Amino acid sequence: MTWVAAVARLRARREPGVLVTVATVRGHAPRRAGAKLVVGRTEAWGSIGGGNIEAVAIDRARELIGTAGPEPELMEFALNDKVTGRHGVQCCGGAVTVLLEPLPVVPAVAVFGVGHVGLELARILARHDLDLHLVDTRPDMLTDERLGVLLADAVAQVRVHHTPLLPEEVLAELAPGTHVLIMTHDHAEDAALCDAALRTTGLGTIGLIGSAAKWARFRQRLATEGGHDDVTIDRIKTPIGTAGITGKEPATIAVSVAADLLRTFEQDGG
Repeated sequence: MTWVAAVARLRARREPGVLVTVATVRGHAPRRAGAKLVVGRTEAWGSIGGGNIEAVAIDRARELIGTAGPEPELMEFALNDKVTGRHGVQCCGGAVTVLLEPLPVVPAVAVFGVGHVGLELARILARHDLDLHLVDTRPDMLTDERLGVLLADAVAQVRVHHTPLLPEEVLAELAPGTHVLIMTHDHAEDAALCDAALRTTGLGTIGLIGSAAKWARFRQRLATEGGHDDVTIDRIKTPIGTAGITGKEPATIAVSVAADLLRTFEQDGG
């Protein structure tokens, strides 16, 4: 497997990893500069030359995987018989510098309802490195023509879900920690999604668009019909967005919601 494919595999699995690259070589060494190794929690792909260099790099990479907010770092190795490494001696005669670059798990966001606000929000989020789920019961909201403006040059991994009957079923497919935003065209659909989201374990934040009056009705229904206690109901944030931004235009709301999400990502360490 190539290192590119290995990185893609970790991304698809939503697992952290480290990309290890031979940055510089002086004298004789097992591999040339540019050789790469991808390290996951339990697997590794590629090689930077084997022996002590590779074993130490893998050990350090897995330490980084278990560290909050790891930063890239360099490791230097002298390859001579006077240096005894943790995993033995390599006496090629040269020196090697290795770069370790953490590959964190990117944030994930699910937008339920790709109407005016949802589309504007998706346009912003698609320009960030994250996993983005777009969910709608209306097929005309998810056409290639309508979504083309955000899919053409998206940085995010975008997955489109057309769910004509039960959009809440998508909640069970989401990765742990996914942030959920509920903004459909139908208040009954919003209410069902709120109830289902509160019953789905492992989600990140849950946001609901709407007025104070709408939330008062929802809160009562979630308590009386849904059987949720106050602490559980308080997991839903409404109104959504950054406090102080009061504009009602879809693009304004989308900027406010996106800014609040980005702040959440930073607080979560990505």
